[in-house]
Parts: sequence; structure tokens; C-alpha cells
Amino acid sequence: MLIRRVGIIVVAATMSVLPVGAVQAEPEAHVPGTVVRDEALPEQLWVAGTATARRVTYWTRTSDHRSALSTGVVFIPAGIPPSGGWPVLSWEHGTVGLGDECAPSTAGRSERDLDYLATWMKQGYAVVATDYIGLGTPEPHAYLDGRAEAHAAIDMVRAARAVDDSLASKWMAIGQSQGGGGTVFTASLATAYAPELDYRGAVATGPASNVVEAVSLIGPGMPAIESAHLTAYITYVMVGLKAARPDFDIDSYLTSLGRQLTTAAATLCFPQLADRAKGVSVAQLFSRPLADGDFVATARPVLDVPLTGYDRPLFIGQGTNDTDVPAPLTAKLVIDLELHGVRPEVHVYPGKDHSGTMPASVPDSIPFVARRFT
Repeated sequence: MLIRRVGIIVVAATMSVLPVGAVQAEPEAHVPGTVVRDEALPEQLWVAGTATARRVTYWTRTSDHRSALSTGVVFIPAGIPPSGGWPVLSWEHGTVGLGDECAPSTAGRSERDLDYLATWMKQGYAVVATDYIGLGTPEPHAYLDGRAEAHAAIDMVRAARAVDDSLASKWMAIGQSQGGGGTVFTASLATAYAPELDYRGAVATGPASNVVEAVSLIGPGMPAIESAHLTAYITYVMVGLKAARPDFDIDSYLTSLGRQLTTAAATLCFPQLADRAKGVSVAQLFSRPLADGDFVATARPVLDVPLTGYDRPLFIGQGTNDTDVPAPLTAKLVIDLELHGVRPEVHVYPGKDHSGTMPASVPDSIPFVARRFT
């Protein structure tokens, strides 16, 4: 692999004296996208159609612009790159959990995600895939902190181009669920955050949005909804906000059971947390309504999707039977964007649930992406 400078500082000389597998401590002001570790990805973690794959550790920024490390993977497709290099898709994954062992670059990916990414690689795109800050790196993972997720996805492109010179500067963001919301954030920030790259647009399916509106209705007096998945998601939101804004007293809203579950959520991957949450309703987590106090004012700057800054086309796909990201929340997102002059290309998939929206969207998203790269 060739190491080069592409609008960032790559510490090739530093890495040459580090022990294998070591991560160099870097100053607070280190340049986003700088690679501090580069290693081959084991083949059992490859996406079908991969010719080579690297796992990198790189510098990025939190939502409040502090330096932080993230990890991610660079998947290079088989074949000869086109003139100018492989166009790049920066993948933002859905909810996997908050613990280090949940990071897709080491834990692997679901069959759903593997099939989806393989479809894109067959179209002739390199795929780069951030783990996000805190999944396998020292910072806690601020779940649904969209600016931090966007920074990690954009800086993943910078890092990937630093370790592989077959990648073009033109790129797009794609993502599902948590990553779908992160992709919408990315679409609003990409050009301003990384002007040296050639950002072309974004594809978001089942995008997390309007989270504050939804959770602000929650409190101890709400009807008992016993959905282990919903309880797990809400628990992750609480832990994620605490990670993003550590000075905010989240515990003051939680019952003893709620504090126990949030403590467990900080290390458990989603399937394990959902198992732990069986029989626990959302109402049992809270000692007072989230509408009380400063919760909403604290959460909005972290969780609310931006409504301005979109300078390239945005594709939004939504299934009508999605219970993880219900269609009305996405409909509100689209309305809010349109009221601010943003015109996303919206595709609704009747009868499709959260996961089913991904393959259902492919016949529409493939030509959407192809047009952006012509």
C-alpha cells in the first residue's frame, strides 16, 4: 500500500517505528483523517467481491470538535480501477451496540449488511466503513450523535485515500438506521467539512430522525410497552447522550432499574442488550418524564438532524412497515427538510420493514448513485 498526502498529514514515518499493532498517542489538534494504524483485514471479514481490505485507525472529531480516534475498513473491489480511481461509498452502519467488541471491523457484519455492501461493490465502487468513535477506541460511543458519526464517516474517506492510492476523490455517503440518520448529517456537513474531497450525494434508508420528539413523550406514566428492542434502543439513546454531554445528569431521570440497564448497555451489543431488556417496559426505566428539566434542550443539538447545508442530492428510502424507525418520523423529516428548501428524492416501500427497505431500495438507489458519479 502506498501512503500519500491527500489534504491530510499521514504519519508514515511515525508508523514505521511503532511496534506492530501499536497506536501512537497524538496531540489534541491532530488533523482529521490522519492514519495511526494500518493493517490487513482478515479475509473472513471481507465483503464478497473484495480484492484487498485494510483496517485502519484514524483521527476524527467529536460533535464538539475534540480529537478522537475511530476505526474502520477499506474494501477495494476486484478488477482494474477506472481512470481517476475507484469512486468511493462511505458506509454508515446501523445499531450494533456500544461496547468495543461490537465494532463491525472486528466483530463482523450481518448477512443483511454483507449482501447490501456486496451489491455496491459489484457496481464498481470501493466501500469504506467507519466503526464510529468509541467502538474499539478509547472514547465512549455517543450513539446517534449525528455530527460525530458524520465526522467519522467523512474522515474515513480521508484515511482510506491515505492508505490506498487507487481511490478517487469523488465519494458518496450511504447508511441504514443509525447510519441512515448519520448519513443525513453527513449530507449536510460533507462539503464544508472536507472541501478537498469531491462529495457527490447520499443515500439514507430507514434514517433515525426526530428522536427528541419521540423520546420527549416518555416517562413513568406512559402505557407499558413491552418491546425488548424499543427498550434497548431507548437505553442506548440515554447512554449515547451521556457520552456526548457527560456533564448532563441523565441518571436523575432514571429508576434504579433504568440505571442498571444503562450501565449494562455501555458494554453490551444489541442482541445481548435486547435479551437483558426482555420483560422491561420503557416506562420502567424512568423516574420522571423526559419533557421535564433540561433534557430536551440538551438533546436537541446532539440528536436533531440539520435542516440546512445540503448542497448535493439526497436519497431517502423508507418502508411502511418499519417499526424501528416508523414511517411518520421519516415523513416529518422530509417535510421539515422541504420547508427549508431541501428537496430529497424520497422512495417509500409498501409492506417493507426496517431491514427489508435496504434490498427494496437498491433498484432505485443504484441509478441514483450512478448519476451522481457521471
